Amino acid sequence: MLRLETIICTFSVLSVAARADFKARNCSDVREACIGKGFSFAHVPLQEIPGEHLRVCPQGNTCCTQEMEDKFGQQSKQDFENLVDEISHELRSTFVSRHKRFDEFFLELLENTERSLNEMFVRTYGKPYMQNSEVFENLFAELKRYYTGGNVNLEEMLNDFWSRLLERMFTLLNSQYVITEDYLECISKYTDELKPFGDVPRKLKAQVTRAFIAARTFVQGLSVGREVAQRVSKVSSSPACIRALTKMLYCPFCQGMPAVKPCKNYCLNVVKGCLANQADLDPEWNLYIDAMLLVAQRLEGPFNIESVMEPIDVKISEAIMNMQDNSAQVSYRVFQGCGQPKPAGMTRSTRGVSDVFNARFRPYSPEERPTTAAGTSLDRLVVDIKEKLKLSKKFWSNLPEAMCMEDRVTAGNASDDECWNGHTKGRYFPEVQKDGLTNQLNNPEVGVDITRPDTFIRQQIMALRVMTNKLKNAYNGNDIYFQDSSDEGSGSGSGSGCTEVCPTDMDAVGAATEAPVVEADRRGPVDDSAPLHAPSVALPTMLALSALALHRQWR
Repeated sequence: MLRLETIICTFSVLSVAARADFKARNCSDVREACIGKGFSFAHVPLQEIPGEHLRVCPQGNTCCTQEMEDKFGQQSKQDFENLVDEISHELRSTFVSRHKRFDEFFLELLENTERSLNEMFVRTYGKPYMQNSEVFENLFAELKRYYTGGNVNLEEMLNDFWSRLLERMFTLLNSQYVITEDYLECISKYTDELKPFGDVPRKLKAQVTRAFIAARTFVQGLSVGREVAQRVSKVSSSPACIRALTKMLYCPFCQGMPAVKPCKNYCLNVVKGCLANQADLDPEWNLYIDAMLLVAQRLEGPFNIESVMEPIDVKISEAIMNMQDNSAQVSYRVFQGCGQPKPAGMTRSTRGVSDVFNARFRPYSPEERPTTAAGTSLDRLVVDIKEKLKLSKKFWSNLPEAMCMEDRVTAGNASDDECWNGHTKGRYFPEVQKDGLTNQLNNPEVGVDITRPDTFIRQQIMALRVMTNKLKNAYNGNDIYFQDSSDEGSGSGSGSGCTEVCPTDMDAVGAATEAPVVEADRRGPVDDSAPLHAPSVALPTMLALSALALHRQWR
């Protein structure tokens, strides 16, 4: 009898304890948390139920139905992708906005420079310039074509410009002769020997070539960075990753602990497993950023395209003055090498010297100078982008740390025993894995196949590697022409010759097509009053004075 009473008493105590335990682990908090997160479930248990139906979360007593676990899996994937998108937003917007800003600056600089030269030369040289303006229009057209990704050899194009200019000027200054196409071809053979424009072509070629290579390559670099950042930020989660994310983010709900957040080290292992391939981008990304910073230094230093282009009209005018000053000597040496051309007929000699060159130059005042391109200066743009580039280093390897911050996912600095460790509330013991695919072999949270690198990420790594090589060449003043023969194609937009992984010949430095040849005007005005053995020399004094005034005004 006593034994029976003991058994009944024990049963009663256990029943009370069971009821107390059951009451302590009801699911009302889970129901409220699900409603707060916007979930709409057909059924949320009021109290724990057996969890044999669960496939991700612990299968003991649970507050989750199979429907809940399935939707938690879908939401985990969405939460993770949204978080990566949120954290990478500033990086992506930086490359998008700065690419646009630099591209607009360079294009506007070209337009302003061409307009400035045209206005200045119309005032200085008048009709002879207007009759031959296509030589200068072609120069700027080819510079723009190069900048926007065209296959232009800058050195050959500039050499061609000076040759065309020599032909036009020689014809004008020797208008008392019949200058044929064969004769002009003969003249071109003596260009290097004669140096009719002084040292201006040599200096300008070096300056323009280095500046345009740096400018175009830098904008292409911004374009590549933009495309890589946008594409890599669009993560595609594997089934193993989604399982691990579900277990980390929502299994606490199933355990009746919706307010308990994951332990930080637990979060780091999950995210490093999910972003293993993205982390492999980091070494090449850092090299690319370093190369961008090197070219940025060139842009604000010796390769500053703004300081090269703004006075280009003055420099070309200076070259024209050199030709004027030495016209008699140049013509004499040409006549020696190519023979004396035939005199022009009398009917072509009715126009006077003033119709050949008219130095009606009125110098600009400083306030008439075209406004600064894009409303700023290149130096300010470079200072800004350098700071942004420095901040973007190690972005991909730092991504797990950024995602596992307290205000985003984890319990942060809370006690190690007060966070979710994947099974219950308590300390997380496994060590944090290193970054990258090969280091995830023993990741305790995410099953990662380290033998199968993500092909898409590898393509982005190659795109960065190709761009880094091009940037290093641009830093040294060299250009590499990338021929696009793939379906992925070259990037759209100015300055972008190839923003994807393009098949390239890395040794093809400066390979390019010749610039279109501008045919010379064979019908130059003739002055009968000039002697037959030398060009008209009545103009140099007036034009030289104009050039001197111009030179001083613009310096």
